[in-house]
Amino acid sequence: MTAGNSKILIRKGTLGDALMMATERALGAGALLPIPTDYEFVEDGGVRFFVRVLTNLARKDEEKKKQKQEGRPVNPFLPFDKDLFVADISETHVAVLNKYNVVEHHLLVITREFEDQEMLLTTGDFEALWACLQEYDSLGFYNGGEAAGASQRHKHIQVVPLPLAPEGPPVPLEPLLCSAQFKGKMGTLPGLPFLHVFARLGAAGPIPAAAEKTFTLYRDMLRYVGMKGPSGYGPEKQSGPYCLLMTREWMLLVPRSVEFFEGISINSLGYAGALLVRDQKQMEILKMRGPMEVLRNVALPLST
Repeated sequence: MTAGNSKILIRKGTLGDALMMATERALGAGALLPIPTDYEFVEDGGVRFFVRVLTNLARKDEEKKKQKQEGRPVNPFLPFDKDLFVADISETHVAVLNKYNVVEHHLLVITREFEDQEMLLTTGDFEALWACLQEYDSLGFYNGGEAAGASQRHKHIQVVPLPLAPEGPPVPLEPLLCSAQFKGKMGTLPGLPFLHVFARLGAAGPIPAAAEKTFTLYRDMLRYVGMKGPSGYGPEKQSGPYCLLMTREWMLLVPRSVEFFEGISINSLGYAGALLVRDQKQMEILKMRGPMEVLRNVALPLST
């Protein structure tokens, strides 16, 4: 399950069409329940943050309340809802739609067998991720543990199409990338006031080679910020929570301390410059404190 070189099952050039067809089918079946939002841009620290404001969480909150009352820890991925199925990605991973999606065409790349979300990523995980990223311009991200914003215990990597916002750069954080400072392959972004590590990716090449390369880089990035990196010998639990973001061109890893800032949940997309608040009260908190300060408070401090 954790080894690399699992057979890629999805035929090249078909994921985009499969995603569109699955979305139409799931909406018709009532299996896909998009959460409506409004949005604003909030500028801070050289980044024009794209902030969505939820307008109706009733259905998702009701489902959580029902599960809590029944005392049933539900794994929605084992088995997954067939009406949300998109494609078989590999022998170890399958892609499904995010049931309560805020971002349109939001994919969840889940392990076929149960693995905990606090387990370190494997070459097999990166193979499945690359199989998706190579299909269309997108951002992959992983919320490593509850404190990093993970809402499900079953291991899942998430993929959202780019651009993230209706205007501006494909990833709102991108204005900071041009000032990256490197020591070898490991870089930092001077505009980010918290512990992190940034790396650029070269040409991807075939999926197995790209996955092996990024797995090795991921291991080294974890170690760079003082966390345990995978040894490659079987399943291993992470030494702490973290957020990982990856495009075809770069990777960013941010160790986390807590999930919430004054009730605002922050996951990996926050570190891409895309935030989500539940209501106008949270929006006012975000504006008053500043998005960059919010991100700093739920990360780890820079070493001095």
